[in-house]
Amino acid sequence: MLGRDLYGYALSTGPEAEAAYVRGVRDLLCLRAGAVEAAAESIAHDPHFALGHAALALLGHELCAPVDVEARLRDAALHSVRGTARERSHVQAISAHVCGDSRPLVAHLVAYPRDALLLSVAVPTIAFAGVTEVPEEAWSIVERAAPAYGDDWWFGGLLGFIRQEQRRFDEAMELACRSLAEEPAAGHSAHARAHAHYETGDHAGGLSWMDQWLAGEGAEAQSLTHFAWHAALHELSLGDLDAVRRRYDAQLLPEAGLGCRALVDSGSLLFRWAITPGATDVPDLAAVAAATDREILERPATPFVAMHAAVVQLALGDRAGLATLTRWAADHAHPVHREVVAPLGTALLQMADGRCSEAADALAALDRACPRLGGSDAQREILEETRICALLRADRYDDARRVLDDRLDRRRSPRDLRWRDECRPRTGTVRPG
Repeated sequence: MLGRDLYGYALSTGPEAEAAYVRGVRDLLCLRAGAVEAAAESIAHDPHFALGHAALALLGHELCAPVDVEARLRDAALHSVRGTARERSHVQAISAHVCGDSRPLVAHLVAYPRDALLLSVAVPTIAFAGVTEVPEEAWSIVERAAPAYGDDWWFGGLLGFIRQEQRRFDEAMELACRSLAEEPAAGHSAHARAHAHYETGDHAGGLSWMDQWLAGEGAEAQSLTHFAWHAALHELSLGDLDAVRRRYDAQLLPEAGLGCRALVDSGSLLFRWAITPGATDVPDLAAVAAATDREILERPATPFVAMHAAVVQLALGDRAGLATLTRWAADHAHPVHREVVAPLGTALLQMADGRCSEAADALAALDRACPRLGGSDAQREILEETRICALLRADRYDDARRVLDDRLDRRRSPRDLRWRDECRPRTGTVRPG
């Protein structure tokens, strides 16, 4: 008799492997620690379990988990022949996605919308970078799956994240809170709520709620550093740099083993903190580089990680590493690497060489293409802030003011108000980190 996954699809394996796999997927959907270990346990119980191998390959690719991705993909393909049509499609979708072609994954979700693991992969959130280059396409994938889930708590959190991207913040907050009432540890729902607070400029309320959640139901979150990053972003926006320092020391110190999270969370915070007006004695980003494999910095698996790698190397003054990443992206098979990451690297190289006015214009030209990098608006703002730095270093104060005025129209922020006050000719320069 076949086992079943969380949403009723058949699993071609025994009860022990089934239990481990289901536990791992649930942990992933809650953004709780243990998904990688549970997937590994599933194939320890059943070395022929194709979906266990595929899950490990996916987590290695997307989360920089220490996994032999190629070996797991080989075993997944080998053993999938004994699985159901859905399982074979699932494995094929992951294999193609890891190789840079996400079309089979999108097609799979049309046929099997309750394949929650792959639906999670399809949307840019905490865990995954997404599979589409246009936000509206990701929204469509989620909207199309809605009838299959009804009032499911996990799907409610995912839909809440989509609603905040659509700037339907009241709906996003309602969906997130309803989900959290049913599953208080629902990480995707907490993430949707965190973004709704940030995007509406509710920094004090968002910070208070996030601290309570992190101390309670969210304490076991796998992506603890990302939730801490959200809290620190509120503190940064409020201009409370002492609180940012305490947060960094307590929750965001980069450590070996964090993989991409050290780069995406700790690295991006340090960069944005360093360019904040009034910031002093910001910790060196060298610790982030030390905790990040050189492979991730120079040949990142996704355009989203590449964006962070490029900015961190600019801040470190690692021109050689930035040039290596830029050349690699320019020759990449994936169009987003070639068309967005490579020009971004070129713009940051211009900034590193002191050609800041050219860099600012190049970053402005990439503005409409930035969503193709994946991630959230809040994460991609790091490029907008880099552009502000470039404008200030080029003494283009009127242009910098216009960018900041646009930001302040989106949400009020004491940090941005102070930054705007500094957009006038003065002695000294603003460094990128």
